[in-house]
Amino acid sequence: MKIEQIYTGCLAQGAYYITSNGEAAIIDPLREVQPYLDRAQKDGVQIKYVFETHFHADFVSGHLDLSKKTGAPIIYGPNAQPEFDAIIARDNQVFQLGNVTIQVLHTPGHTMESSCYLLKDEQGKDVALFSGDTLFLGDVGRPDLAQKAASMTQEQLAGMLYDSLYQKILPLSDDITVYPAHGAGSACGKNMMKETVDTLGNQKKMNYALNQPNKESFIKEVTDGLLPPPGYFGLNVMMNKKGYSSFDEVLERGLKALRPDEFEAAAEATGAVVLDVRAAGEFCKGFIPKSINIGLKGDFAPWVGALIVDVQQPILLVTQEGDEQEAVTRLARVGFDHVIGYLQGGFQSWKNSGKDIDQVERITAHQFKDELKIGESKVVDVRKESEYAAEHVEEAYSRPLSDINSWFAEYTSDEPFYLHCQGGYRSMIAASILKSRGIHQFKEVEGGFKSIAEAGIPKTNFMCQSKVIK
Repeated sequence: MKIEQIYTGCLAQGAYYITSNGEAAIIDPLREVQPYLDRAQKDGVQIKYVFETHFHADFVSGHLDLSKKTGAPIIYGPNAQPEFDAIIARDNQVFQLGNVTIQVLHTPGHTMESSCYLLKDEQGKDVALFSGDTLFLGDVGRPDLAQKAASMTQEQLAGMLYDSLYQKILPLSDDITVYPAHGAGSACGKNMMKETVDTLGNQKKMNYALNQPNKESFIKEVTDGLLPPPGYFGLNVMMNKKGYSSFDEVLERGLKALRPDEFEAAAEATGAVVLDVRAAGEFCKGFIPKSINIGLKGDFAPWVGALIVDVQQPILLVTQEGDEQEAVTRLARVGFDHVIGYLQGGFQSWKNSGKDIDQVERITAHQFKDELKIGESKVVDVRKESEYAAEHVEEAYSRPLSDINSWFAEYTSDEPFYLHCQGGYRSMIAASILKSRGIHQFKEVEGGFKSIAEAGIPKTNFMCQSKVIK
């Protein structure tokens, strides 16, 4: 028997590859399935099952493509109602995989169909729990995502999650290994550890949700401080439940090279978002007017989902040469299947064609220090409210990037201000969005708050100074 966690950092997502005696199972596969097929071929095993812990909200799973290419059935827990062929397992149903077995534990609460999979070895001993979004390391799945579909409140779902955890999971042996579907950085929880594997015994000791004195306390703690889910979550759930285009088709369509004139014509004809995925330091030097910068090397897909939201939106890509396939793949992982092409030759070809370009005025933290006049200069901090609360530039305004559609109208085309985040990634996203909406009179601070702090610029904390937008 072999268990491998296939962890994708940009999504904070864990898929699992399990083999025994010539057979394999995949749990919660990513959208692109060729790596699983290649691995199975290399290992000389047949993929027998595709297990899904629930209908995922934060990414589009590869269950349909993987099932079609292998013939392996898709398995969900009770209450799932997918619009494609699948095995809807009973609670405690057991599936044989080589010399080992996988038992379904129905654990509703995060969603109604949420299930964990308990792996037993050749001797029938419990060895691993694939806990999906029911149990994370340091946290549990948020109970607010399925409210509408379940016609229940988040408190009712949290109560159901309590029963699932305390009746199904906590009685299991301490030495079981817990393999969750997500780690730190995922919006599916609020307090996840950076580690991606742990023992159940350690989670029983340190996970706040597993140490509540009663159900009422659990409900209060689990529902406290939940931020609104990203807008694309519901759309991803529907794709996972109803079906989607083959990834191969999405990739073929997205990898259409367009010369500058063709690219410009496609943007005008379709209303496509021009998404520039180059690093912030390259983007600021020159870019296609009204294009949006979300760097491929950061939390790319989650920010695309949070800011573009509509997975049906046509997208045209500007990339560094050679990054086109990665960009299309990472967009498809969160359901953005309508990339209609990319700029052949990258931004340089646009520039060489003599077409209009725009720039962001980026300054160093030391330039910012020299120019800043506390009480007079307007400083916009686009980090999370929690980051701002811990420490921020004196007299700065908290305007989180995730809420930019709520606050951008405060700023006019002739009012100067400074813009920063923690390291420069989020502030360049914000800068590109502001420019696309006609707001140009600002300077973005290179290196963000990290460089600002090192430059010795006056700072304060939330208790002393609060300019948080509500």
